[in-house]
Amino acid sequence: EEGAAGRRGERERGDEGPAERGPGAAFHMFVLMEDLLDKLKLLNYEEEALRRHNMRPLSRHYFALPTNPGEQFFMFCALAAWLISKAGRPFEPPQESDDPNAVISKVLSELRSF
Repeated sequence: EEGAAGRRGERERGDEGPAERGPGAAFHMFVLMEDLLDKLKLLNYEEEALRRHNMRPLSRHYFALPTNPGEQFFMFCALAAWLISKAGRPFEPPQESDDPNAVISKVLSELRSF
């Protein structure tokens, strides 16, 4: 009972604002993006994924800042398709002209099947 009573007044983790999480919370997305980029580099994404789509390498903060949502969405979907294929599942990479809802639906469906 005591533990439950203490939790009643607490907010859920996702409901906290940046000020309630601490001063570094606003920069957490940049740290996550740098970690993601390091992992992609270990998987040789520049040679295997980017050359296929004739794209340039990601910057350290590519997904952390909303600069060009259409381009960022396509890059995300192309990387997701490449990672799914790398995991051993055949997955056709998206085209820029594909319907975004259909593309993300295919990606999510494939990930659920894992």
